[in-house]
Amino acid sequence: MKKYRKRIADALLLRKLEGKGAVLIEGPKWCGKTTTAEQIAASVLYMDDPQTKEQNVTMASLNPKRLLAGKTPRLIDEWQIAPKLWDAIRFEVDHRGELGQFVLTGSAVPVDTTEITHSGTGRFTWLTMRPMSLYESGDSSGDVSLRELFGTPEAIDGESKIDIDRLAFLICRGGWPLAIDMRDEIALDQAMDYYDAVVNSDINRADGVNKNPMRVKRLMRSLARNQGQQIANTVIAADIEATDGSPIDQETVACYISALKRIFVVEDMPAWNPNLRSKTAIRSADTRYYVDPSIAVAAIGAGPSDLISDLKTMGFLLETLCVRDLRVFADALNGEVYHYRDKSGQECDAVVHLRNGSYGLIEIKLGGDALIEEGAKSLKSFQKKIDTGAMKEPAFLMVLTGLGDYAYRREDGVYVVPIGCLKD
Repeated sequence: MKKYRKRIADALLLRKLEGKGAVLIEGPKWCGKTTTAEQIAASVLYMDDPQTKEQNVTMASLNPKRLLAGKTPRLIDEWQIAPKLWDAIRFEVDHRGELGQFVLTGSAVPVDTTEITHSGTGRFTWLTMRPMSLYESGDSSGDVSLRELFGTPEAIDGESKIDIDRLAFLICRGGWPLAIDMRDEIALDQAMDYYDAVVNSDINRADGVNKNPMRVKRLMRSLARNQGQQIANTVIAADIEATDGSPIDQETVACYISALKRIFVVEDMPAWNPNLRSKTAIRSADTRYYVDPSIAVAAIGAGPSDLISDLKTMGFLLETLCVRDLRVFADALNGEVYHYRDKSGQECDAVVHLRNGSYGLIEIKLGGDALIEEGAKSLKSFQKKIDTGAMKEPAFLMVLTGLGDYAYRREDGVYVVPIGCLKD
């Protein structure tokens, strides 16, 4: 039996079960939702078990309470096969009067809500899972804690073992649990298989509309080329036409991107709006990212050697990897990850903002003294713009690097941390 690798979501799931009657785990397919839920489930109902699927669907209509009987927490996997279960679970939570009763998992494809009459407010809570961070997959030493950085330590100490070849591989492999323990060549195939499934099937299931696979590929390739950018649908349409010679209207682009978001392939990053000393106009558009860098790599048909030959592209895709990990870590801290850009050209790749108002400013760089210095200078410049009379000082400034052997605090107070030694 394959050994379970602990996930940061494990503790989050337990916490949410303490506060609500049911938890719905959402996220991209293959990210480990069911496996994580199985670790705490006292009983399990697999709705899509071929031997009982037809019977389960029938029972969900005739007597759903029978399906919900079992030791708690009870996992209902692929619950969306019978959407009527939602109202049945809500009713059962109400009448049992106990917390931590059910965990729902299923395909990333959205459920048919026409058979649901109640929102579930007060009974359900949601947990978003993503592909594994480098810390969860065992590729980060975890010597430096993001949580501890919010305490602004005088010194930090960490070591990363990730060199440029390994970093390129990790970007291409992604954080898919199935791929973690495979030999390298087979592990790289998993992201391409995921991409193929999205293009040929999953994106159509998102909204029930059949889409042209070649157009989907062109759009996903354009998104891959524009990772980390505030790019409008009109610009994507123009990029596709200029690069592939195939016209596509912005309505089609919007439809396709909406479908990719619904199946958790794309997860845009919202803009951060701090209080500033000046009246600089802040760009409020979301920044576009794939949920995992390996999807972008698959979309452009690249591999580790291609990234090493094109360090500019590697840097963009490193940013997607770092954003993925920061989002996983921020969830554990009750935080969110934002970006900042203004009309003057000032930007900040990531802002981790906690519910208590604390926040940290992060620039993401591939590595090297010149790029680290550039990132630190940008962070210090941005820090001066923030009106600390109206909000807190930043808890930390950090240059997060792909390469570099050690984590340290510079004399100016900026932390330099390789992604290969960061954890939540």
